Amino acid sequence: MSLGQRVSSDHQLARLLQIGVVLEEVVESRAAHHLETLPPSEQAAVDEAVRELLTEAAEESAEHRERLEALIDDLDAETVAYEEINALVDAQYGPPEDTDGVLYDQLANEETAYKFYDDLIDAIEASDAEYAIDRDRLLETLYDIREEEKEGVEEVTEIMEHRA
Repeated sequence: MSLGQRVSSDHQLARLLQIGVVLEEVVESRAAHHLETLPPSEQAAVDEAVRELLTEAAEESAEHRERLEALIDDLDAETVAYEEINALVDAQYGPPEDTDGVLYDQLANEETAYKFYDDLIDAIEASDAEYAIDRDRLLETLYDIREEEKEGVEEVTEIMEHRA
């Protein structure tokens, strides 16, 4: 996903932050459902590192969502409720077939989120627009979230390497 342009207005910024919220809601929902939807034969094969990874991923995404929603509130915009996205995720995505599928899905989620925030930061930094929210606070929040997504990619990769 590439933004390919500058973020030139509060409206555009709010829409992009809303996309970030939806992305975090999808990641949160999928991480929370992965263990529940594995076949019983795979449940026993999931080690503590994978369980901890998914729990932390869901908690981290919820925290990211709340931080993004605070920025969106300051722009006087609204977000999509987590419950709506959770219902869509339940209807759209089938359960993973095994632990490796869970890990690959989680890695894709983390990489997608990292790339989104990286592109969003670039688009904001490329713009000289003035926003209704403090630019430093906005960028600091996005830098922090991007760094946490990068750490998530590294954590999933490490678990996958140890399982190989």
